[in-house]
Amino acid sequence: MISVDGLTVEFGGTTLFSDISFQINEKDRIALMGKNGAGKSTLLKILAGVRQPTRGKVSAPKDCVIAYLPQHLMTEDGRTVFEEASQAFAHLHAMEAEIEAMNKELAERTDYESDSYMELIEKVAAMSEKFYAIDLTHFEEDVEKALLGLGFERTDFDKPTSSFSGGWRMRIELAKLLLQNPDVLLLDEPTNHLDIESIQWLEEFLINSAKAVIVISHDRKFVDSITTRTIEVTMGRIYDYKATYSHYLELRKERREQQQKQYEEQQKMIQETKDFIERFKGTYSKTLQVQSRVKMLEKLEIIEVDEEDTSRLRLKFPPSPRSGNYPVIADRVGKSYDRLIFKDATFMVERGDKIAFVGRNGEGKSTMVKSIMGEIPHDGTLTLGHNVQIGYFAQNQASLLDENLTVFQTIDDVAKGDVRNKIRDLLGAFMFGGPEESMKKVKVLSGGERTRLALLKLLLEPVNLLILDEPTNHLDIKTKDILKQALIDFDGTLIVVSHDRDFLDGLVTKVYEFGNQRVREHLCGIYEFLETKKMENLQELERKK
Repeated sequence: MISVDGLTVEFGGTTLFSDISFQINEKDRIALMGKNGAGKSTLLKILAGVRQPTRGKVSAPKDCVIAYLPQHLMTEDGRTVFEEASQAFAHLHAMEAEIEAMNKELAERTDYESDSYMELIEKVAAMSEKFYAIDLTHFEEDVEKALLGLGFERTDFDKPTSSFSGGWRMRIELAKLLLQNPDVLLLDEPTNHLDIESIQWLEEFLINSAKAVIVISHDRKFVDSITTRTIEVTMGRIYDYKATYSHYLELRKERREQQQKQYEEQQKMIQETKDFIERFKGTYSKTLQVQSRVKMLEKLEIIEVDEEDTSRLRLKFPPSPRSGNYPVIADRVGKSYDRLIFKDATFMVERGDKIAFVGRNGEGKSTMVKSIMGEIPHDGTLTLGHNVQIGYFAQNQASLLDENLTVFQTIDDVAKGDVRNKIRDLLGAFMFGGPEESMKKVKVLSGGERTRLALLKLLLEPVNLLILDEPTNHLDIKTKDILKQALIDFDGTLIVVSHDRDFLDGLVTKVYEFGNQRVREHLCGIYEFLETKKMENLQELERKK
């Protein structure tokens, strides 16, 4: 369906890709993987036609519809949520108007035998066939389904898009793309602004209703659920696996081990050849052999090993100062803005608990965190236990870093003990590897880079209650694994707001569900909680029937 031939991208003297080629077929569901900065988003932009390669081309059939959801966008103001989502069908209304205009022209013309009249008849017939093959009778119902699936309430439909945050606008854009029923759907981090229920709805939609899909995502569970093929972008090349993400990881490990073995054998051969040249370079009888080996080394293509796997790197928290038995006690806590968010929330967090706050966006997860932190007033009582020392990662944490320090100085200032010897490794694991990256000033970092740095800084400070609000949004899968293992090993108390099921799995043992203006405690892990929710939803459906 889409053919990528000899794609090369160069900028600033750096080659991002070199001569890559692959095909995208009907019904392909492809995960585009690779470390941050490898060029995944650039490749998606080229496929979408919003960026041009240095060399090479992307070919697609003339009538192929490609829809692209970038990481960052703003929906136009001036329309309601429902009107904006209905723009997905604007091209069909334009087609209907064109058919009407051509039929009118045919009725008025009398040159029935002319070539142009026959051409017009053929054009009307072809366009009409295409138009009437599309069932527009239920388009309002389709818009409604998409918006509800992505977390909107019916009461939101008539609100202006300008009254919604960037994350909700992203959902409107996603609804528009899905409703277009494109031949190829390009999604760059679609789950970053979705809650767990909306992610599950999107998964089911992509599996059951979408045609070809290419997705960049750091949500391992999402990627594993929806994709059947994995294309890895690394060191200017691509590796194409007809495999799910989990299977690809196994194949990639085997590939890397083979590369390592071949690299070591080649290095040994090079060293032996150099030793031979050094030993016999002044010996007349060996002159031809020496020259031959010098030429061989000059022509030798050095085997490269793909980027170093840092998954074995363990990030260890400093020991936690001991807190009281109950770091947080909530008694009938409530909060309203222009509407009631939640009321009568009563719970006790025990020392050593690892808790997830989950629920749809806008149900009060971050509000509860801010209440615990004392950042906002609330109803009821929130009590912090004896000697509680909080480490807090908010979604705006990045803006609190000292802009005049370098990346290295930021971490060096908080690192204590053995960790000081591993600063370079830790910076590498959080994607600040290399002298250039670590010596950058904080002021020149992107939003995502600042977020990662703020998170790493927090993890090195001695605290006994960690509160993390969406910590994984800018982390790749490998870095998330390092963070998750560190949190599992953490001997203090943890509260984490997250929609990343794979990250929460095996990490939390309690789930606090925010919804319907209440906070409910579930004494189980994330997957047991989701199973319970599924059962409740099924019972709800039975009752409605």
